[in-house]
Amino acid sequence: MPIEILMPALSPTMEEGTLAKWLVKEGDTVSSGDVMCEIETDKATMEFEAVDEGVIGKILIADGSEGVKVNTAIAVLLEDGESADDIDQSPAPAAAPKEVEAEAATAPVEKSAPVPAAPAAADGSRIFASPLARRIAADKGLDLASIKGSGPRGRIVKADVEGLSKSDAPKAAAAPEAAGKPAPMAAGPDADAVLKIYADREFEEVKLDGMRKTIAARLTEAKQTVPHFYLRRDIQLDALMAFRAQLNKQLEPRGVKLSVNDFIIKACALALQQVPDANSVWAGDRTLKLKPSDVAVAVAIEGGLFTPVLKDAEMKSLSALSAEMKDLATRARDRKLAPHEYQGGSFAISNLGMMGIDNFDAVINPPHGAILAVGAGVKKPVVGADGELAIATVMSVTLSVDHRVIDGALGAELLNAIKDNLEAPMTMLA
Repeated sequence: MPIEILMPALSPTMEEGTLAKWLVKEGDTVSSGDVMCEIETDKATMEFEAVDEGVIGKILIADGSEGVKVNTAIAVLLEDGESADDIDQSPAPAAAPKEVEAEAATAPVEKSAPVPAAPAAADGSRIFASPLARRIAADKGLDLASIKGSGPRGRIVKADVEGLSKSDAPKAAAAPEAAGKPAPMAAGPDADAVLKIYADREFEEVKLDGMRKTIAARLTEAKQTVPHFYLRRDIQLDALMAFRAQLNKQLEPRGVKLSVNDFIIKACALALQQVPDANSVWAGDRTLKLKPSDVAVAVAIEGGLFTPVLKDAEMKSLSALSAEMKDLATRARDRKLAPHEYQGGSFAISNLGMMGIDNFDAVINPPHGAILAVGAGVKKPVVGADGELAIATVMSVTLSVDHRVIDGALGAELLNAIKDNLEAPMTMLA
């Protein structure tokens, strides 16, 4: 029996992807482990290998197809002794939208009766309904906003309104309220409304790729559902800069050059061990307290960002962390990271200091408990321990904290530990 090859879930959060390129064609023989195609997820382009052996009987999804849902059939594999005639030729269910449109076209209506305009919900979002359903609803005085559609993507069709009377509509709307679910948060104006605002202005419409859609969804979710609070400290870097220069001179024969960011990663990893209760993530109805320090670091790439995770960072030397970070950053920019390399971690670092940013507030990437926003090191006047005025290199940092996971005092303890590690860098080697 022919085997359907399904769109794989290449990461735990993947719901759809782009079939970027087929590397086989119909009639080709494949064995287990052979690469069949390249699939773009929200984060990377990954190769998809055959699990079974056989002959590619039919390719169902063409190169460059976007928004292909996980578990959608993308090809058919023929086993030994089978031919293309064995492939089921039954029509795909995707014909449903055409049937809905045909309903409006074939139903008898009076030419004199105009089709009501497309309705909108109370929040301004469009309600999708067939022309015939809108006409029937208008004749019966029904509010389409109170009716749940049974057509494709929730579209309201003739069957949804045909048997309703005006008194029935409120009952249909009352069901969700009775369930006690909170009302969805306002999503702002839809695309059509925004396009109307700028209709008389010149602009270029940029289509969102999978990464941009994921960033938009996850960070909107983070700001709406994660109770952020912020802690700020200034950190003096002069001792670290001198120690770094000394180490780099000694490591030069090995081709190793440590960055300030390498020290920050190490300082955060050790601080999570020094304040173990802060090494936690949110898990819905509980928190998970991690033992290792798995630190994620934001890496900017064209069109978005990755947060590769340096696992067991507290156990690694500065030179090992430096080499691993360089490798992860390079492969992140090439979109060659595997999902396990950018998922997980309990804590993240976002450093914009190299871009001249003094300070900023970063958004927590759920389920992390916190993220450290790092600004530039700048020369500032400071009052020394002896009361004398001096000039020091000062770096401003902001710790964004999930209050469900870490309380204020615990967050302050974590940030103080990070500060102490950076201001006394030699202790990080002990």
